Amino acid sequence: MIRRPPRSTHCISSAASDVYKRQFYMSSNVETNVRPNPDELLIKISDYVHDFDISSREALSTAKYCLMDTIGCGLLALTFPECKSLLGPHVEGTEVPNGVRVLGTNYKLDPIKAAWDNGAVIRWLDFNDTWLAAEWGHPSDNLGGILSACDYMSQNFPEKKITVKEILFSMIKAHEIQGVLALENSFNRVGLDHVLLVKIASVAVISVILGLTKDQTIDALSQAFVDGQSLRTYRHAPNAGPRKSWAAGDATSRAMQLVWLTKKGQIGYPSAISAPTWGFKDVLFKGNEIILNQEFDSYVMENVLFKISFPAEFHAQTAVEAAVKLHKKLDGKFDEIEKIKIITHESAIRIISKEGALNNPADRDHCLQYMTAIGLLKGDLIAEDYEDDVASNPLIDQLRDKMEVEENKTFSEDYLDPDKRSIANSLQIFFKDGTSTDVEEVHYPIGHKNRRSEGIPILINKFKKNLKIQFSDKRVSEVMKLFEDDEKLLSLPVKEFVDLFIPETN
Repeated sequence: MIRRPPRSTHCISSAASDVYKRQFYMSSNVETNVRPNPDELLIKISDYVHDFDISSREALSTAKYCLMDTIGCGLLALTFPECKSLLGPHVEGTEVPNGVRVLGTNYKLDPIKAAWDNGAVIRWLDFNDTWLAAEWGHPSDNLGGILSACDYMSQNFPEKKITVKEILFSMIKAHEIQGVLALENSFNRVGLDHVLLVKIASVAVISVILGLTKDQTIDALSQAFVDGQSLRTYRHAPNAGPRKSWAAGDATSRAMQLVWLTKKGQIGYPSAISAPTWGFKDVLFKGNEIILNQEFDSYVMENVLFKISFPAEFHAQTAVEAAVKLHKKLDGKFDEIEKIKIITHESAIRIISKEGALNNPADRDHCLQYMTAIGLLKGDLIAEDYEDDVASNPLIDQLRDKMEVEENKTFSEDYLDPDKRSIANSLQIFFKDGTSTDVEEVHYPIGHKNRRSEGIPILINKFKKNLKIQFSDKRVSEVMKLFEDDEKLLSLPVKEFVDLFIPETN
C-alpha cells in the first residue's frame, strides 16, 4: 500500500489568519487602504521549501534515480536537430562570464535562458518522469531551473558550497509541490496547461537556492499566479505541435526570471489567488478553490512514475506494453485482423484517444491508437517512431482504423485511488475467421512504484545507453561510478557535477 502523509483536506485560496500576517511595502487596496494578508497557499509553500527537512531515505534514493534518468533524457534529445536548433543565446555570439551550462552542449548562458534550454532538452522526447492525478505532469521538468540555479551559485559563489545534495533536495520539494497540487485540482478541465505547476514549483525551490527570504518567496510565488498561464491548445488536435516539447522549459525559465525580479526588489501581490474578480481563482479557475488534500512531505518523489520502456505519453504506457506482448502472435497476420479492442481509463480517452490524421511527431506521441499500433507492428516503441518516415507506413493507419476504445469504470476508479494509482489498459485482437487473442491486461507500467525492483535496473541501463550517445566510454564509466557512491555524489560541488555532462575536449 502506498504511504500517504496525514490528510488535511481543505480549501486554501482564502487569505491567511492573523498568525500568518506579513509586512508588505505598500497598500494595494484603494478602498480600505489595507494590504491583505498573503493567501494561505503561498505561505504553506514558502514555509515548506524553507523549513521542511527531508528525512525520507526512499525519497532521496528515488531522487537520485530521477536525476540520472532526467539528465539522460536530455542527452538523448540532443540527437534531434529540431531540439538543438532552439538552444543557445537569443543573440548568436553572446557570451556570459561564468555562464550556466546546458546539458550536452558548450553553451554558457545567463541563468534564465539556461533554464529554458535545460528544461527544453529534458522534456523534448516525453521520456522523463510522470505524475498522474486530477492534473498530470512531469515533475522532473523542474530540474531545468533547479540545475541552472545551482550551477550559477556553485560557479559564482563557491563559498555557499552548493552540492548535488541541494539538487536532490530541491527536486524532492519541487516534485512534492507540483504533485500534491495536482491531486485534487484539475487545471486541464478549465483549459490551462499543467506547466502552470512547473512554474509554481520552480519558483519555490529556486527562490531558496538563490537566497530569497520566506517573505520574498511568497512575493515570487504570487507573481507566478498573476502571470497569464499557458493554454493546452498546443497539446490537442487540431493544434497539437512541438510547443509541448519546450513548454516546461519555458515555465521553469519564467520561474527563474520571476525569482530574479523579486531578488531585485519587486513586491508581491498577496491575494493573487483569492482577490475577488481580479485573482487567479476568479479569472482563470472558474471560481473554484484550490484544494490541498494533504500536507507537503516527500510523498510524490516516493511514488513518482518513471518512463522506462517507452517514450510514450504515460496513459498509454501499459497499452504499448500489452501491444508488445501481442506482437509475436501477429506476425504475418495483420491482414487477417477484424478488430482491435482497447479497454482503458477515462483520462486516457480524454487526453490521447485520437482518430483521423496526425500532423506531426507531437501529435503522434499523444495518440493512444498510434502508439499501440507501433507496439503491435514492431514489438517496441522508440522516439524515432514518431517521425514522418515511420508514420508513412500505411499499416499504421490501417490498424488505427480497426481500433475501438472503451472505458472500464474500474480502471478509471483505480487510476484515482491514492492507494493504487494504476494506469491500466487491456488489449485484445479479433480476427476475420472469428478467433481472437487472449486479453492482455496491464495495470501498472514498469516505471510504477509497485514495480521498482524490476524497473530500476532497466532505468540504470537506459541512463548508461543515453550517456554513450554523447560521451566516451571513459566518461560514461566515471559518471556511473559516481552515481554508485552516494556519499561522493551528494557532497560533489554542482560545478564539478555539471562538468561531467558537457562535451569532452580532445
